[in-house]
Amino acid sequence: MLHIGLVDDHTLFRKGIISLIEMACTQPVQILFEAANGLELQALIGSATAPDIIIMDINMPDMNGFDSVLWLKETYPAVPVLVLTMMDKEEYIIRMLKMGIKGYLSKDVEPKELGEAIHAVSNNGYYYTDFITGKLISTLQQYDEHGRSLSPLNERETEFLRLACSEYTYYEIAALMHLSPKTVDGYRKALFEKLSVKNRVGLALYAVKHDIVKL
Repeated sequence: MLHIGLVDDHTLFRKGIISLIEMACTQPVQILFEAANGLELQALIGSATAPDIIIMDINMPDMNGFDSVLWLKETYPAVPVLVLTMMDKEEYIIRMLKMGIKGYLSKDVEPKELGEAIHAVSNNGYYYTDFITGKLISTLQQYDEHGRSLSPLNERETEFLRLACSEYTYYEIAALMHLSPKTVDGYRKALFEKLSVKNRVGLALYAVKHDIVKL
């Protein structure tokens, strides 16, 4: 008997995924508990047999998947977590993998693959899809053979960054790049998030530090 805990804030999705699990798994399964977030997980896991695997979403109210995985790592380190989510941003995947989750699936996965993932995590300790492997390779390619970080920017982002280090206004940059001001604003916001900076000065400091512009 495979004992499973399910953590997702959408009740209808939880009910649907339970049916898929029972259909996709080749061995008997028992759903020990259903939780809508990490706080409910904390309350329910202590009153049940420790699950063989927890299937968890990331985007949940009150206590999200990141905080829940951290709590599990400290409190129930032997219980593996399989993430099942619609959030496929590379930074989310890498962050979760660094936190020790054993698999990461999209909610649009086929039932067969969900069953394979559950069995793999239960029997082998992990399940990594080609999608996840590609994300890991992409991350590794951001570093050279000495572990130094390479620029994560594409060609257009680099062009925008160089222009942002000039005296041009954002409207003038939009004209020079043959883009709308709204698109340039999107570049600005994306680089703020990607480079972890808060303003144009931060962009300039990054560009100088990484030899994108010369003083």
